[in-house]
Amino acid sequence: MPFLVAIHLLTIVPVKHRRRYSPAEMGRSLAFFPIVGALIGLLLWGLDLLLTLFLPVMLVNVLLFATLAIVTGALHLDGFIDTCDGLAARGSRSEKLEAMKDSGVGAVGVVAVCFMLLAQIASFATLPDEVRVSALIAMPLLSRWTMACVVWTFPSARKKGLGWAVRQQAGWKGVLIAVIITLGISWVVVGWWGILLVGGLSIIALVLGQYFSATFGGLSGDTYGAVNEVIQLGTLIFIYIIAAYSGAFPGGLIPLIS
Repeated sequence: MPFLVAIHLLTIVPVKHRRRYSPAEMGRSLAFFPIVGALIGLLLWGLDLLLTLFLPVMLVNVLLFATLAIVTGALHLDGFIDTCDGLAARGSRSEKLEAMKDSGVGAVGVVAVCFMLLAQIASFATLPDEVRVSALIAMPLLSRWTMACVVWTFPSARKKGLGWAVRQQAGWKGVLIAVIITLGISWVVVGWWGILLVGGLSIIALVLGQYFSATFGGLSGDTYGAVNEVIQLGTLIFIYIIAAYSGAFPGGLIPLIS
């Protein structure tokens, strides 16, 4: 059941017997966030294999990120927009949180998400072909892991909402399972570089979470989405740096069979 809850929380995939889940079920679902991310990555890989048979690569790149937004219901992008609007709002913490809750979209959020999407697509487009598949799987895997990481680490900014419900029963055992899964899949996808990616991106996520916590008095579903988007971009940039400047392409099993 926690696995189905994770699918329900992170995607628009219809889950059999979907219903209102308890806080305990939501908290335990954190352990499966990386698996859902890896499954999203496998979907993108399959779509990439299909589309590159008859479409130019640049168009395929755009369609892959469009698919990522569709599969997730653009939930994380929406959270990124709301977070940017909250950061841009002047006033107290409560006023910033109200700006994030506003159903309207501010200019700052629109501009920020446009730059974020452009940066993600451009970063992916610059990757060598040898690491294209690794990036497609590592990007949603690591971003969903860091979401689980910050959910457990930082308090909730609000006492209601989906993010608060997940945070209520989040425990260290689920996070431990999540990091073990993330490390294992990362090793398969990127080799030993994957261990460094997990560590480096986790630090970035924790720093970002600390900043959000200090600004908003805690984290919320919106800031979880913002962390996800930042880490997706960070994953692509780090993989590019490793591939371009390390003198060797990332290892792992995926590059060998792709």
